[in-house]
Amino acid sequence: MTRFGYFLSSEEHGPRELVRQAELAERAGFEGLWISDHFHPWLDVQGNSPFVWSVIGALAEAVSLPVTTAVTCPLVRVHPAIVAQAAATSAVLTGGRFRLGVGTGEALNEHIVDSRWPPLSERLEMLEEAVELMRELWSGSLVTFRGAHYDLDTARLYTLPDEPPPVYMSGFGEKSVRLAGRIADGYISTGPSAEMVKLFHDSGGQGKPAQGGLKVCYAADEAAARRTVHRLWPTQGVKGEAAQLLPLPRHFEELAETVTEEEATASTPCGPDPEVHAHAIREYVDAGFDEVYIGQIGGEQDAFFDFYGKEVLPRVR
Repeated sequence: MTRFGYFLSSEEHGPRELVRQAELAERAGFEGLWISDHFHPWLDVQGNSPFVWSVIGALAEAVSLPVTTAVTCPLVRVHPAIVAQAAATSAVLTGGRFRLGVGTGEALNEHIVDSRWPPLSERLEMLEEAVELMRELWSGSLVTFRGAHYDLDTARLYTLPDEPPPVYMSGFGEKSVRLAGRIADGYISTGPSAEMVKLFHDSGGQGKPAQGGLKVCYAADEAAARRTVHRLWPTQGVKGEAAQLLPLPRHFEELAETVTEEEATASTPCGPDPEVHAHAIREYVDAGFDEVYIGQIGGEQDAFFDFYGKEVLPRVR
């Protein structure tokens, strides 16, 4: 049976508000949490980008829901050994309810420590090596690692959970999904593609969970909801590789000027009709996702949780 979780947007909200939303999500009947891991928001108007590991520590005490990073890039900005330590501590704090979602990242967040942004093929190699390194550290052994991309000298993690945190990998193209099937414990996507879920399962991920996520905008007025999406997330209408290559929010703002309201909201349920929201979620269920995470765009969070708890979650269950 599909489980439904809430997608915490670190780009839109500060740390205290994210914790408050997690508490509301649990009370509304959501069964898990995604949380984004960014250094910059996509646009200045989104306005936030707290350090995800501090927020996860607070979430561990505030709620009893499982938490997945969606997603962490353990390649450039943060060495995978440090991500391994952060993930292990998060797993301990949550009592084993933490899952490390990883991906190949965006220049937006990673360029701050190295202006060279590797091509995707190299980043996939780096990610495979990073996952290998992290799993060695989670064994509790003293690790010396000499890889093509990372070196580690006599490192050992002393604070470890009873079981290593599962690693879920984000993938949108064939190469990344095949790698996810081969090395990851689960799959992450933000599109309802049955083809990609099948490819993940056929590439070694058979029997492993697939998580999908989408953004919505509840408001009493549908037109107002559409305007909110267009103002805060016009980047949803940006096509191609730009999301991985542009280094600054202002570059996304320049590109977003070409995105119409219709393009920005094409995949986003807007307004007060519960069936519109339920239909979008069912697309993920029908595509074979085991877990679906829904994020509310904008400031009407309390109304959203009331609406979903009473009107939407009962429909999709």
